[in-house]
Amino acid sequence: MASTHAAEIISTNPATGQEIARIATTTPEQLDATVARAWLAFHHSGWKSLLPHKRALVLQAIADGLAAEKESLARLQMQDNGKPLGECRGMVESAIGTFRYYAGVCETLETDVTPARGDYVSFTVLEPFGVVAAITPWNSPIMNDATKVAPALAAGNAVILKPSEDSPLLAPELARIALAAGLPQDMLQVVQGRGADVGAALVAHPGIRMISFTGGTTSGRAIARVAGDRLVPAALELGGKSPHVVFADANRTHAVAAVVAGIFGSAGQSCVAGSRLFIEQGIYDEVLEQVVARAKGLRLALPDAEGVEMGPLASFHHRERVAAFVERARAEGGRVLCGGAAPTGTDFDDGAFYLPTVIDGLPASAASCQEEAFGPVLVALPFKDEADLVAQANGTAFGLACGIWTENFQRAWRMGRALEAGSVWINTYKQSVTSTPFGGFKNSGIGREKGIDGLRLYAQVKSMYFGLHAQPLSVAK
Repeated sequence: MASTHAAEIISTNPATGQEIARIATTTPEQLDATVARAWLAFHHSGWKSLLPHKRALVLQAIADGLAAEKESLARLQMQDNGKPLGECRGMVESAIGTFRYYAGVCETLETDVTPARGDYVSFTVLEPFGVVAAITPWNSPIMNDATKVAPALAAGNAVILKPSEDSPLLAPELARIALAAGLPQDMLQVVQGRGADVGAALVAHPGIRMISFTGGTTSGRAIARVAGDRLVPAALELGGKSPHVVFADANRTHAVAAVVAGIFGSAGQSCVAGSRLFIEQGIYDEVLEQVVARAKGLRLALPDAEGVEMGPLASFHHRERVAAFVERARAEGGRVLCGGAAPTGTDFDDGAFYLPTVIDGLPASAASCQEEAFGPVLVALPFKDEADLVAQANGTAFGLACGIWTENFQRAWRMGRALEAGSVWINTYKQSVTSTPFGGFKNSGIGREKGIDGLRLYAQVKSMYFGLHAQPLSVAK
C-alpha cells in the first residue's frame, strides 16, 4: 500500500503493514520541467532519427539490464504490491520479453508502398508523436510499464511514465536501467503522485501529444474527455467483468482448475480475472461444489512463503473496497459459499489479506454481477442454453475477456464469435503473449496494446508522394 501525505507518497508493504519508502510527489513546476526536458531530448538526443537496428540494440540492452536485476526487482515488486514472489518473477520476465520483442519489431517493421493512380510513387512512413504520457496501474507494475514504454521508445518517442501512487517503486528502477543501457538522458522520465492530481495534470499538459492509460473505467472516461478536448489520441485499457463458461461436455478437471486460477490468481487483481462463472444448468451444483472446495483449499500466505498460492491484496484501502463489494452482494441476496472475510492469525493480522470468496444466488442483473470487484471474488450463475448464456454474458458494460470450456469445436467457435470480448480463451484461460494484440470492447477500452500494432499505436502515419511527371502539372485535371 502507498498513501499520500502532503508532498510525499508513503509506500507500505501490504503483507506486513511496514513502511518501505517515502517518495516525493511531483510538483506542477517539476512536471513542466519534466515535459520540457522530454521535448529537448526528443529533438536533440538523436533517438528519433537513430536507425531502427541501432535503436533495437538499446532496447535489447534494457532487457539485459532487467534480466541482470531480475531477483531484486521481483522482490521489490513483492514488497510494493504484495504479489507472491513467483508471480513477481514472472512479471519481470514478461517485461524482459517485451523489450526483446519490440527490439525485434523495431528493426523489422515495414510500412506500405501503396498502389499509384498516376505519375508518382506513393508510400507511408511512421513518425513518433513526440512526448507520450504512459500511466500504469498498481496490480502489475513492471509488466505494465514495459508494455507501454518499450513500443513507445521503439517508435521514437520520449516517454513520461506515471506509476500508480499505490505501487511507486518499480518505475524509477526501469528508468535507471534504461539510462544505463544507453537510452539518451530524459527520453524516459518518471513522475509520482496521485492520479487525481499529478495524473490529471500530466494528461492535460499541452506538451503531451499522446496518452496511454491502463486502469479503471471511471478514470479512463475522465482521460478520454480531456483527450477529446485537446484532440490528442488516447489508448485506454480499462476494466472487465469477464465471463468464464463451463459447458456440460467440458473436461471438468481442467475447467475447475482454470476457473480457480482465473479468479484467484493475483488475488483477483487482474483486469481479465474470470469473475463471473457461468455453468450449464445440468452440472451447476456439481461444478460449483468443486470450485468452492478448491477455493477453500488454496494456500493463503505471505508472498515469499513456500507454496503460496495467494498473497495479500495490494493495499489496505483496496481490501476495504473488496469487503464492501462482498457485503453489498450479501445485501442483494447473494449466498457466500466460502470466504467473505479477512483471515485471522499470526501471518495475516498485520496484512491486507482477504479470503477467496465464491457467491451465488444472484441474477445476472445484480450490481455484484455487473461491476468489477478487482479482488478474489467470484459470482456463479447457471445458464440454460447458448442463447441464455450469450444474453447473460454480454449483458454488462464490459467486454475485455472470456473463457469457454467445451469439447465441441463448433460450439466453441459460435460462442467465441458471439461473446463480446477482446480476448477469447477456449479450453484455457488467462494466457497472454506480447506478440498478440490485447484490448477490450465496450467500456473495457479503446485501442490495442501488444503485437506489431502495439508499436504502431505510438506512431503517426505519414503519406509521401514522389512525382514522376513527364510534363508540368496543369490546373485543369
